[in-house]
Amino acid sequence: MLVKAVSFVAKSGTGKTTLLEKVISELKQRGYRIGVIKHDAHRFDIDHPGKDSHRLTAAGADTMLISSPEKLALVKQHAEPPPIEDLIATYFGDVDLILTEGFKKSGLPKIEVHRKERSPTLLCRGEQHDPSLLAVASDEPLELDVPVLDLNNPGQVADFVEKHIIHATD
Repeated sequence: MLVKAVSFVAKSGTGKTTLLEKVISELKQRGYRIGVIKHDAHRFDIDHPGKDSHRLTAAGADTMLISSPEKLALVKQHAEPPPIEDLIATYFGDVDLILTEGFKKSGLPKIEVHRKERSPTLLCRGEQHDPSLLAVASDEPLELDVPVLDLNNPGQVADFVEKHIIHATD
């Protein structure tokens, strides 16, 4: 099964998460099963000191999974970050679409989020020309070689993802 994925990229503070929240909600209303992978350039910890799961990880568990009737969480130690393709293949076989936040250096198709107040320049069009850029979601008109979507219209962004990722011909 070919899993469809698109990465939302932008400079920090541009509003990637806010846009993704709205796009996810829109696509869920359309009946799609959505997976999300968030890239974090910093250390993060979903386990908290004092909790049994944290104690087990701190004791040296290489993989620790906690499961409840509603959800599960996996903590897996690694020396090097796994490639995004491996994460998708391992954990996301049960969804229709994977939206990633970040992973600007990956080969995934990308939608760049642009806010004029945040920066006058783009990540994928400027010093670097990323051939995997599909569109830019912007709050200002831009002259580009890819479609410019309205950052403040998550329905339009969801329409684009649906047409160009979910229903794209293979």
